[in-house]
Amino acid sequence: QVQLMESGGGLVQAGGSLRLSCTASRTTFSLIAMAWYRQAPGKERELVAGIISGGNIKYADAVKGRFSISRDKAGKSVYLQMNDLKPEDTAVYYCQASRTSSVVYWGQGTQVTVSS
Repeated sequence: QVQLMESGGGLVQAGGSLRLSCTASRTTFSLIAMAWYRQAPGKERELVAGIISGGNIKYADAVKGRFSISRDKAGKSVYLQMNDLKPEDTAVYYCQASRTSSVVYWGQGTQVTVSS
């Protein structure tokens, strides 16, 4: 079973930065995509940013220009650099990895709290 280990969450003031990391273990196959989602209290989980093998990248409109997603060359780790954080970015951030379009794995989540 693939495991996704996330790190890098925490408490930061508005305007600050955080870098989230996620590494997939127990996998011998390629992951076609990796992404970050977030879920704020009382809201549905939403895509923040995703990166597909080959380099295609997608960002949610709310984070364009502030967040940057990247993967390591081995394709097992994904990072989310978050700059100019706002209180509305407060949420639990989840890493997702896709083996196929229908086989996906989730991390346990890491809390990001932005104070005003």
